[in-house]
Amino acid sequence: MKLDILAIAVHPDDVELGCAGTLMIHAQQGMKVGVVDLTRGELGTRGTPALREQEAQAAAKIMGLEVRENLGLADGFFRNDTMEQMAIITAIRKYQPDIVLANAMDDRHPDHGRAGKLIADSCFLAGLRKIETTVDGIAQQAWRPRQVFHFLQDRYHEPDFVVDITPVMERKLDAIKAFSSQFLTQKDNEPQTYISGAGFFDSVVYRAKMLGKMVGVDYAEGYTSAKMIGVRNFADLINEVT
Repeated sequence: MKLDILAIAVHPDDVELGCAGTLMIHAQQGMKVGVVDLTRGELGTRGTPALREQEAQAAAKIMGLEVRENLGLADGFFRNDTMEQMAIITAIRKYQPDIVLANAMDDRHPDHGRAGKLIADSCFLAGLRKIETTVDGIAQQAWRPRQVFHFLQDRYHEPDFVVDITPVMERKLDAIKAFSSQFLTQKDNEPQTYISGAGFFDSVVYRAKMLGKMVGVDYAEGYTSAKMIGVRNFADLINEVT
């Protein structure tokens, strides 16, 4: 299945927090979008890997994904190494996305930055024909995404561009809430974490409001890019309301 946009992120719920709105906006435009989670989030303080998988699939339905796959890499202990790269290269060649959305290149959680670099490197390597991969015994063709964009996470980085997600903001929040083991959990008996309280959830909304304000819309998600971004005409630009 060829996808237009593939989000690749290290933990189930990273996509929901960072780029769910962007995926839904483009799905509404008829594009095919999907997610590959690198790990099962097994080192998370709350919940279990099996529960996280159920939550991820529930969120996938809310977001309207064509596919959601988990590569089962080791949470916390994956490296930017051959085994991990080959797993991601195989996934990229399988779905042949034009655009990949990836973890931030630097963030509070060390897995995020490490994954951001791993994903970016794997996107480049996926285009090298002499790297051989197979699926079900069938050789894959080399494929390199046209762009890799890194979504903002906990730490703020000045975005290179933002995407207006105003029409789908409520659905983005619903997708995050699908991870009920992780967010808005003050009333249960499990340990509280950095992300489990109402304050963290509110910060997701505030961040989206702040990024939206930069371009005169209600809510937006922000991205950084290592490559220069071009537009075909000025109509592609959103101008701040004056």
